Amino acid sequence: MGTIINIILFIIILGILIFVHEFGHFITAKKSGVHIHEFSIGMGPLIKCIKGKDGIDYCIRALPIGGFVQMAGEVYEDDDTNTVAKEKFLCNRPWYQRLIILCAGVFNNFLLAIIILFAIALIWGAPSLKPVIHNVTEGKPVAEAGIVAGDTITAVNGKKVSTWDKTQLLLLVKSKDNIYEIEVKHEDGNTESYKIQPEITKDEKGNETKIFGIEIKSEIEKGFVPAFKYAFKKFASTLEQMWLTITELFTGGISINNLSGPVGIYTVVGETRKNGIENILALIAYLSINLGIMNILPIPALDGGHVLFLIIELITKKKVNEKVEGITTTIFFALLMILMIYITIHDIITLIL
Repeated sequence: MGTIINIILFIIILGILIFVHEFGHFITAKKSGVHIHEFSIGMGPLIKCIKGKDGIDYCIRALPIGGFVQMAGEVYEDDDTNTVAKEKFLCNRPWYQRLIILCAGVFNNFLLAIIILFAIALIWGAPSLKPVIHNVTEGKPVAEAGIVAGDTITAVNGKKVSTWDKTQLLLLVKSKDNIYEIEVKHEDGNTESYKIQPEITKDEKGNETKIFGIEIKSEIEKGFVPAFKYAFKKFASTLEQMWLTITELFTGGISINNLSGPVGIYTVVGETRKNGIENILALIAYLSINLGIMNILPIPALDGGHVLFLIIELITKKKVNEKVEGITTTIFFALLMILMIYITIHDIITLIL
């Protein structure tokens, strides 16, 4: 029964994220006068399709890995010229309308995350994000180094931190000789740096965990204003955390195996469900920000790639060659699919083993 609930919850969460993203493209395109052929949740084989009174096909497809809004003339004028007026082609709309349409999905994902974070903080309270150490475990590396409860972590390996999210990520990143330089501010105001080598433990699957021996406890504030501040601070902190993750992936600080695909997300959903609605909502907010960031990356085949081509068009005063854009988009789409397959296979192996 638990597995069925997890599957249903997984589909609902992905459905919400995809719908919110695609609805951003859909509503801005419609308001801008762009002709829309299809609004689809999911990819691949068609499950159900209903033609609306507006002539748009509203569809659900089999694979919950994305969605799309099919518009006339998305890149160049196409075969629709016989049935659709040219001014209703996306490629013929003013550049600022195209930019709004392209970015609307990401905007919606970010807005959803902020609303959810605000709701969480308003209902359950706004936790402090500061990396203040509540307790240190006796005999563990941090305690042995001399760091004590009440100290505030201010930097890790020379990188300044102001939130526990960023601190955690930097402690996850590979460090030379597995030694981390942690800078803390004592309660008396003095700052001191410590070189710490965490303990390494392995589970039955061979996954490594670093043990520093730090316990963080957040103070909780209630009320509208603290909740409002928390929503934006947590949003900004998560953006920074994800950007750092992307840069560390390219520099080798974080392994690609730390990424999760649909199978990995399903596993996380199952674990999160056990911890209550608050954590499920927090997961939705986190995934929504993640989806927004991934889509705005300047990679052909993603929203950010289309924005990149639009910027090139504005700078050069002419459209990018149709064949060049088409080939580039196809190549990067194939690479993204290969990456998705690799991550999914890794997730399945991890789940089985």
